[in-house]
Amino acid sequence: MLSNTLLFGATSVLGFSIAQQFPETVLPFVTQANRSKAVRHWPALNLETSGWLEATFDSHQPDVLLQCHAICDVPRCEAAPEWARQVNIVYLQQIIRALPHKTRLVYVSSDHVFGGDGVYDEASTPCPISVYGRTRVEAENLVLQRPGSLVVRVGLAIGPSPDGRTGHWDWLRYRTVRNLPVTIVHDEYRSVVWATDLAVRVMQFAQSDATGMRHVPATRAISRVELADHLLKLFGETAAYARESRFERAAPHLGRVELASRFADDLARPLECVLDHPEPLSIPCHIGDLNTLFPKPAPICRIAAEGID
Repeated sequence: MLSNTLLFGATSVLGFSIAQQFPETVLPFVTQANRSKAVRHWPALNLETSGWLEATFDSHQPDVLLQCHAICDVPRCEAAPEWARQVNIVYLQQIIRALPHKTRLVYVSSDHVFGGDGVYDEASTPCPISVYGRTRVEAENLVLQRPGSLVVRVGLAIGPSPDGRTGHWDWLRYRTVRNLPVTIVHDEYRSVVWATDLAVRVMQFAQSDATGMRHVPATRAISRVELADHLLKLFGETAAYARESRFERAAPHLGRVELASRFADDLARPLECVLDHPEPLSIPCHIGDLNTLFPKPAPICRIAAEGID
């Protein structure tokens, strides 16, 4: 049976968690360049080929398209803004043109649409400070012009990556266990949640009737230093790392950007900050019918802090 939800961008930390938690509901697509063992059996995105989108949508007739595919590397976007625009905006334009009218579009955006220090809800005016952030704002506007679509802004998701090296969790673990240098930006504060929790919330949004703009808040914003210390403790590591201010970094860096919501429903309920869990959440092996989840969190179990190699 074909999945009724297509997921573009299953190699992102959030996309990877969604795909693993909802195997009966989601058909994940990965970037062609990422052939990690964990995802090599999933179909590849082929956005460069004319007619691929139309053929894919015609074949699967999705009820929902979860768009998690984007270039999120801030320094790379600064160095190659045209490339960032091609992936983050032009490909999205092609997707929207090809998407069947009956298919609900859920676009996962980022807190990088903001840049100044503050607490931001859905009514806050975007103020990006990077090429990446500006592409996100433009992409959001494209999605919001399509009737019935939803933009979900998220903060920093912590969880395993397909290649075991990317995303904050795997990046820190990979470099620490190999005694490679680590530098932490001490004056960045974000809404930081476990990817497993965020995946459930995004799927709840996808199955809801919410449209327009929605945020996924955390119970509190934390610094990169607090996050690094917490993860190192979970790893069982005592690593020394360098600290730098965001103003010392070559590429633009967020300051204190905390997501809030002006809504009062269950989907606006803040997710628990990673520091408030004693250990990370695992990926459930089987969830079953998504309707049994909404609006309650998915069942979870605990794992050791090992990630994916």
